[in-house]
Amino acid sequence: MNRNRKLFNLQTFAGGNFITRSDAEALIPVQESHEIIQGVVEQSAVLQRGNRLANMTSNQSKMPVLDLLPVAYFVNGEGGSAMKGLTTMAWDKKVIYAEEIAVIVPIAEAVIDDADYDIWGEVKPRIIEAFGKKIDGAVLFGMDKPATWRADVVTTAVSAGAHVKLSGDLYDSILGENGAIAKVEESGYFVNGHMADISMRAKLRGLKDTTGQPVFKSDMQAGTAYTLDGSPMNFPRNGAFDKTKALMISGDFSQLVYSIRQDITFKLFDQGVIQDPVTKQILYNLMQNDMVALRAVMRLGWEIPNPINSMAQDKSKRCPFSVLSATDPVKASYTSEELNRMTVDAIKTVATAKGYTITETIKAEIITEFLTQQGE
Repeated sequence: MNRNRKLFNLQTFAGGNFITRSDAEALIPVQESHEIIQGVVEQSAVLQRGNRLANMTSNQSKMPVLDLLPVAYFVNGEGGSAMKGLTTMAWDKKVIYAEEIAVIVPIAEAVIDDADYDIWGEVKPRIIEAFGKKIDGAVLFGMDKPATWRADVVTTAVSAGAHVKLSGDLYDSILGENGAIAKVEESGYFVNGHMADISMRAKLRGLKDTTGQPVFKSDMQAGTAYTLDGSPMNFPRNGAFDKTKALMISGDFSQLVYSIRQDITFKLFDQGVIQDPVTKQILYNLMQNDMVALRAVMRLGWEIPNPINSMAQDKSKRCPFSVLSATDPVKASYTSEELNRMTVDAIKTVATAKGYTITETIKAEIITEFLTQQGE
């Protein structure tokens, strides 16, 4: 069985001298799985802000999305000469693909043998952090995203022209007529939340009104609640937010939907090796190092339905999210001539920023691979 995403294989030996499921239950009660799921929701900004759909029953879930609006007509004339116009509606299908996320935590047996040590209390926060970081990075910025997943939120917004470069006037960049919030409204959506790099807190604290008073601090003894135009802000601290691509993402997060195919499941191994997924170097030999390894796995997928609405019927320019960044974004599309003028390293940098996967090594083939994914 090919399981490339697993970092090691269980090697069972004669005699069955390994920790069984029943042996592990004392260490990992069933209810802990549900606690982890809640923890991932709390620690992942995407899952916390996004709209959770019903759990998936297979690896794909098709979602009908309105793609063509009906058109009404005035009826001119009366009686037999008055003909009412005809119209139609259409729906498109967007597919959510469930992909697997996994993490392995090697633990020394001596630690488990210490009855006074809360091993689960130490492991659980790290699993939450690892899952949250992976989910947020893939959904928001396309970091290490599966090939079946759609373009990330930042790439989607930039491609639709919903991007604002930070100017000297932060207030205008966010709340002005051509600011980040207005970009979302132009697509017929209302912003209901923001995600921002933690550096934005200092920028927002520096905002002052016309009298020189801080906008975000009216009481020096109370905590600061960061909201923009009435919408709450998240400042993810799991290491996934890439401020080189976005300082802030604003949008209608009901349009970021996700579905879980498989809640977190656990297995505990005391035989086998753990390899570096890149170099294939053996990092741990569980038997030789007197260790066990806890493996946590979950499967989920996501989409941006972005149905047609009366204000924005062109899907290429309609997006429920906008991006505020410190620099100009990567272009939405590149021609073959433009790519030919670039170095191979430059092409790969742009490809990474756009969430593309480049496997070729010859420039002409790299360009072909780039343009193919751009067309998709």
